[in-house]
Amino acid sequence: MRQRLFIGALFGAFLALASAAVPAHADLKFAYVDVQRALNECDAGKRAKAEFQGRVTLLEARLQRQQNEVQALKDEMEKKGMLMNQDQRQSLQDQYVEKLKNFERDYKDSKDELQAKDQEITAKIVHDLAQVIRTLGERDGYTMVMEKGSILWGTPGIDITDQVIRSYNAMHATIGSVGEGPGGGVSRASVRAEQAGAPAPSDFGSAAAKRSTISK
Repeated sequence: MRQRLFIGALFGAFLALASAAVPAHADLKFAYVDVQRALNECDAGKRAKAEFQGRVTLLEARLQRQQNEVQALKDEMEKKGMLMNQDQRQSLQDQYVEKLKNFERDYKDSKDELQAKDQEITAKIVHDLAQVIRTLGERDGYTMVMEKGSILWGTPGIDITDQVIRSYNAMHATIGSVGEGPGGGVSRASVRAEQAGAPAPSDFGSAAAKRSTISK
């Protein structure tokens, strides 16, 4: 009961602060975006997912071949090891140990490589989505646009995810480039956000990218 009262008081304080940030006569207007769905369904996300899955398939095939070679050497040692002389057994064991180490190293490196690529591409696309969301929010007069993952419930009528996807697709932009000026400059939206004390789209992109992934 105490926890529910605390949450209610906290939400009431949030609304009070939001109300204070806009003129008294203005109506509060909220929306939310499902960033993971936007990432999955936008054209850039679909292309990135397909490329990522292709990379995964190639790495899995290479690792499977290495694992098969390791297993074959192990089977040979178990079946024929007792029939070999000491030098032959030692040579076979050395081959097995070397191939096992190579497999374990490549497995770890491949896993790290995929994770890094996932994070890199996800961050770029989410950065673009953040820019699109801010542009739509300013254009349509929203008081605040929230991420679906950070709210407990919201009426479907204020879900603008489809609108964000359509707007992003219509840009046909290179991923990670939306909102940048010539030479990769800071966007005007970012400057206005900083002047107003709000987080810049790139800040949102970094935070949302940690909770999203093209591999889902």
